[in-house]
Amino acid sequence: MRLDKFLKVSRLIKRRTLAKEVADQGRILINGQKAKASSDVKAGDELVVRFGQKLVTVTVDELKDTTKKDEAASMYTILKEEKLNEE
Repeated sequence: MRLDKFLKVSRLIKRRTLAKEVADQGRILINGQKAKASSDVKAGDELVVRFGQKLVTVTVDELKDTTKKDEAASMYTILKEEKLNEE
């Protein structure tokens, strides 16, 4: 599944266009490698996403083409959330 679609369906990022912009800015890593919006995501992959001053690390648990809002969080597990310090 494409990275931008996974981020939208899992509701980590609300809109696919926004997910594409974040990926194109180099703010997403898949297993330590910079990812593009078209990068392939598989179950077991580790994603690191930078949201402003926050770094969120998740593992992909399952892939679904569509999901209900209350089931979206089951697609991933949050490993850690770190606040970035700007100095």
